[in-house]
Amino acid sequence: MATERNRVCPAGLADSLDGRMRRWLQNPRAILTPYIKEGMTVLDVGCGPGFFSIEIARLVGNTGRVIAADLQEGMLGKLRDKIRGTALEKRMTLVTCAQDRINVVDRIDFGLAFYMVHEVPDKVSLFTQLKSILSERGRILIVEPKLFHVSRAEFRETLGTAGRAGFKAQPGPRLLLSWSAVLTGS
Repeated sequence: MATERNRVCPAGLADSLDGRMRRWLQNPRAILTPYIKEGMTVLDVGCGPGFFSIEIARLVGNTGRVIAADLQEGMLGKLRDKIRGTALEKRMTLVTCAQDRINVVDRIDFGLAFYMVHEVPDKVSLFTQLKSILSERGRILIVEPKLFHVSRAEFRETLGTAGRAGFKAQPGPRLLLSWSAVLTGS
């Protein structure tokens, strides 16, 4: 049984994930620009309503591709509504994850797992799946919330799990009230 802090944010709260205050605290362009280049294939796993996915689609440009994956069809529906009829729609593939599968087999150059790893019951499986689709020089940015969600020890344990799946962890960007790491496959 999942604990309170392992509970997935319900789609009904999606609007709270897109607010102006969040954009100020966690500016997607500022966070992602060092990692994403035009033409890349990028996975936003646990994308929610697309807070980061939309900026990723802008950063990859016309030649890039975004795979926005989420467990909840309600979250993907909100993202679908945002991009419908725009140029971004052609760059994005929306994928519904299964409880135990990301459901992505395409090679990725970069992956983002923002505030979602703590919600995954089987982290070994998650990191094994991410490792299997990551390109040779690819990187994964994981960011987890401090305070009541993820302790320093829990974040270290997460990085240890990633290490056992074949990743090497390096410090990620400094973000307010967050732990972060950049994972590489070699």
